[in-house]
Amino acid sequence: MRQSVVAILTSVICFSAPGLGLRFALPLSITHQPMTAQAAPSPATVLETLFRNPTIAANQFTDTFLKEIPLAKVQQIIDQLKQQFGPLQSVKGDRLDFVVHLEKGSIPTKLVLSADGKIAGLLFGAPTQNIASLEEAIAQFKTLPGQVSVLVREGQTTRAALNPTQPLAVGSAFKLAVLDQLQTQIKTQKLTWQTVVPLQAQYKSLPSGMLHTWPDGTRLTVESLAALMISQSDNTATDHLIYQVGRDKIEAIAPRNQPFLMTRELFQLKSPKNRSLLERYRTASLSQKRSILAELATQPLPDVSDFAEAKPIALDVEWFFSAEELCQLIDRVSDLPLMGINPGLARAEDWRRVTFKGGSESGVLNFTTKVQSKTGKQYCVVATWNHQQSLDDRQFVALYSSLFDVLKKNP
Repeated sequence: MRQSVVAILTSVICFSAPGLGLRFALPLSITHQPMTAQAAPSPATVLETLFRNPTIAANQFTDTFLKEIPLAKVQQIIDQLKQQFGPLQSVKGDRLDFVVHLEKGSIPTKLVLSADGKIAGLLFGAPTQNIASLEEAIAQFKTLPGQVSVLVREGQTTRAALNPTQPLAVGSAFKLAVLDQLQTQIKTQKLTWQTVVPLQAQYKSLPSGMLHTWPDGTRLTVESLAALMISQSDNTATDHLIYQVGRDKIEAIAPRNQPFLMTRELFQLKSPKNRSLLERYRTASLSQKRSILAELATQPLPDVSDFAEAKPIALDVEWFFSAEELCQLIDRVSDLPLMGINPGLARAEDWRRVTFKGGSESGVLNFTTKVQSKTGKQYCVVATWNHQQSLDDRQFVALYSSLFDVLKKNP
């Protein structure tokens, strides 16, 4: 996602998914000019007008904002929010941070006004449904089509659960296992955070991330690769770390996932141009699968455009973890500083510490979060959704986000 200097607007949450979309991207912070004391009307009034009127007007925004974000896009996002969560009830907050309360949900919002009261910056965070209890949230998760797993754990005590031991495809959340084994090898002094790794063409993958565009031979530390793998879900960083750690070492803690795929290999297997290869892989023995992956090492990456059609592809070829296993993984790596770079869907200001990793491709969605309350309580919150059809991302985001609201209100 690209950050504008003066105006940012996102449709609640953006899954930037070139094809399989092994990425989870969140709204970025706003860079803005401070609002003067003469600014009028008040920011809360501006937001109320934005949500009460059926049609928004161009004169509500600065010219610079509209050069970056089309008015039609703003209208579309606000219409979607009202359609999903109902009419406006109230706006609470001050200065930069607000919460827009609709009939069925709430949206954390950042707003920046120009000196003459026009919108210069606008960002909608992940919405939450108005849910009073964890039991009510679980009931809502049960209504989703396909397969769903949810686990809310306080320390080692389960507070709420839905199919917590069922292995499901989790997309890029598998990178927690890579980080776990990387940390193990650093503790045993097989690697260090300062170990330098040159980028190699055979371990470059498709986005998400940025390292696939960097020149071969570029030298990065293991720590830099790990930070990019977790915070930006960089697939090229991930594949280089899998090579460094060793596929077999990761399989030892994730035996269900054999052979443990690199992201590059997943893209190759799921490319429409490799259908026959995919069918061979699906029916092959473990040793035959390893031979097929060796074949792939000599073949080029598919083009991003090969995955332009947003529909689930071979969801049996993925990385499979249960909610309980993901809680165990994030528990083991949550103390690493790099785990705090991207807070995910939990509002960082509500918690003492937030660590997060998520994953998605068409038909697959996972959020794995560990939070520490301001009183010191530790919570792990995991939700995974698999379906052979496209997912309603907004509904799942709102349900998942509501879990944190319930924990905050009922610790």
